[in-house]
Amino acid sequence: MAEGYLTTHVLDTAKGVPAKGVKIALYAIDGDTREKIAETVTNDDGRTDSPILPTAGFATGTYELVFFAGDYLRDTGQSGDDPLFLDQIPLRFGMADPEAHYHVPLLLSAYGYSTYRGS
Repeated sequence: MAEGYLTTHVLDTAKGVPAKGVKIALYAIDGDTREKIAETVTNDDGRTDSPILPTAGFATGTYELVFFAGDYLRDTGQSGDDPLFLDQIPLRFGMADPEAHYHVPLLLSAYGYSTYRGS
């Protein structure tokens, strides 16, 4: 049985604070097929209350996290003019180790973002 799991969080690098209230969707990718398997919102710490893909549902493969950054940026007065430069941010990545904890954070501002494999 796999022991891996997936977590994420969002940090507002412009304000230097956790990004509270960011909606995040997780999709499993299989070729041209994209299936939504989870949806959550970040808490006061910019994290999700539990793994977005817990051990019980974990499988290796290709996934995509979609961060609804535009809603957060509008809510915090950082959106700028419409259309937004950043609205929905998709991050597609692979998870190959069935025993690993994968952590995929988003560092966000109105005009840029970065990500990495965290711990």
